Amino acid sequence: MLKHLTIQNYALIRQLEMMPAKGLNVITGETGAGKSIMLGAIGLLMGNRADTKVLWSENDKCITEGTFEIGEYKLQKLFKQEDLDYDDQTVIRREISPQGKSRAFINDSPVTLDVLRKIGSRLMDIHSQHETLLLGNQEFQLNLIDLFAANEKILTHYSELWRVFQTAKKNLEEITSQAESLRQESDYIQFQLDELVKMNLVENEQEQLETELKVMEHAEDIKSKFHLVLESISRSEFASRTSLGEAKNNLYTISPFSVAYENLYHRMESLVIELDDIVNEIENAEEKVEFDPQRTEYNKERLSAIYRLHKKHRVNTLAELLTIQDELQRKADITSNLDEALTNAKNAFESAQKNLMDHALKLTTSRKKIFTKLTAELKGLLKEVGIPEAKLDIVHTSIQATSTGCDAIDILFSANKGIAPKPLAQVASGGEFSRVMFCLKYVLADKTSMPTLILDEIDNGVSGEIALKLGKLMQQMSERHQLITITHLPQIASKGNAHYFVFKDNSEAKTISNIRLLKKEERIHEIAQMIGGASPSKVALQSAKELLSLSS
Repeated sequence: MLKHLTIQNYALIRQLEMMPAKGLNVITGETGAGKSIMLGAIGLLMGNRADTKVLWSENDKCITEGTFEIGEYKLQKLFKQEDLDYDDQTVIRREISPQGKSRAFINDSPVTLDVLRKIGSRLMDIHSQHETLLLGNQEFQLNLIDLFAANEKILTHYSELWRVFQTAKKNLEEITSQAESLRQESDYIQFQLDELVKMNLVENEQEQLETELKVMEHAEDIKSKFHLVLESISRSEFASRTSLGEAKNNLYTISPFSVAYENLYHRMESLVIELDDIVNEIENAEEKVEFDPQRTEYNKERLSAIYRLHKKHRVNTLAELLTIQDELQRKADITSNLDEALTNAKNAFESAQKNLMDHALKLTTSRKKIFTKLTAELKGLLKEVGIPEAKLDIVHTSIQATSTGCDAIDILFSANKGIAPKPLAQVASGGEFSRVMFCLKYVLADKTSMPTLILDEIDNGVSGEIALKLGKLMQQMSERHQLITITHLPQIASKGNAHYFVFKDNSEAKTISNIRLLKKEERIHEIAQMIGGASPSKVALQSAKELLSLSS
């Protein structure tokens, strides 16, 4: 559960700190005071995107940090998969710099937003007005069915089979589409391949041929220069090798007199050795240089053939020609084994399709199995929250396989007697929508190991006795989960184990939103204001006390 929350420099919030209680936490305050802004900041911990527009001060970074107690939720494996240090007291931090750069950390380790979403979604579930609007969406409804049916493992396996199926399908489509064109092009492909194979190209051959040809074309000049070099170094009467040898000998005779002289001698000795090595290499190179008319002509013809292939295939290097040869060989192999390749691809596709459909049937069975139980539970809850004539049906339609199975789900609803159920998006009012959504949250709470549930005005459109019943159900939910709810209803505010009040501070040049935990007397006054306005009467104060006493 969420143990500690700090928000800095976010929207109207300069600095906010909150330590939610274990059970039901209620948050109240005037409209526009910043209650929903808090949810935006908390959403950052779940990987929601943000930009510099959220900064209260444009010169400082925004920091949102939450400390979570997660020891009971068996998340060690997930942390290991993401290469994160696990701690029962896990800290998630999100930073937005004035330049718009976003950084996220889990237990001080930098993480991507994808990892943050993966971990955050296991720690918190935030219900917002947007989520209520999604209730009419069939994809959203299907996800609710899967949550109630605890289909996570089946869906994971199905997703893997779907990936295999898509790969096999794409492979079959590619081979099928290529087959006809490859058959038509097979003669030309084979001709091009034979031409390259006949050349027997060797890697780096072109560079070697070009170098050898340059040497042979300038053989006379090269030999002449080598001869002059050898004459000056070792072959003439005044060769430098002779002078250096004498210098070395002279240094040798005085080397015993000083370490410095000895070092000079060794350096001269190294110089003479290096010079002798150079002379040997030049002599060997000189012997190898000779003009061979036949070899020269061969090199010219060979290079001319390579250059023609360059031009034909529109490349510049021999390495590119070898790549083209490999690709032509691959196409030739496919063409020669086309029937076999098509058969293998078709068999792989049919096998993947069968496995997918078999598992899709298991998924469909698991989903349909809970329809009756889910609708019964929802009807009972809807009766409790003031819709006694509610009718709920779940309509299932079989569809072609998708990434989520072969099922389309439509939840039909009617709030009034004698009215046939219709799709939720067509028939539910705002208050009814909120109550249906709350009842779904209630039944799904038992199916998840979610530490913290956050509800943003899910009590919209209800009042009176119904609000009391909603508050009672929230109390029951909070026995199994930490619950944080933003409300405008005194009946629900009175049910909280902890009551937080969000308010605006206009004492400075720029408005600040803040929060504080209310003490008993402050809480009575706040609930009385929710009942009777800014200056509550004695009756309102008494009603507030009665509501609180009913909740204790």
